[in-house]
Amino acid sequence: MTVFAQVAPAAAGPDSGLRLLMIEQAGCAYCVAFNRDVAPIYEKTEHGATAPLFHADLREDMPEGITLASRPYVTPTFILVGPDGHELSRMTGFPGEDFFWPYIAQMIEEAEDAVAASAVN
Repeated sequence: MTVFAQVAPAAAGPDSGLRLLMIEQAGCAYCVAFNRDVAPIYEKTEHGATAPLFHADLREDMPEGITLASRPYVTPTFILVGPDGHELSRMTGFPGEDFFWPYIAQMIEEAEDAVAASAVN
């Protein structure tokens, strides 16, 4: 099991306003695996400090203030949400840690660049 994330205190880094929404549902074995193997680590990483993880159930209404590009139908789905509550990017499924860490890092990096560029304009 390889973990590519850099571990840092959760308070590290500026508040980017980004959040990582995990859409899950009861009975989802991949959701269970993520919550068991990755979620406890994620909150302690640089990624977790930049884009804290929060959860929503696939069968329920989305959290208030969240605007998605489309309704997810697969669990887990990870949606990076910007400071305004709008979806910036998503990853559908959880094929394991080796894929998750670099993909989330890329999603966060691209989102930070987009948020910074919009702040300048």
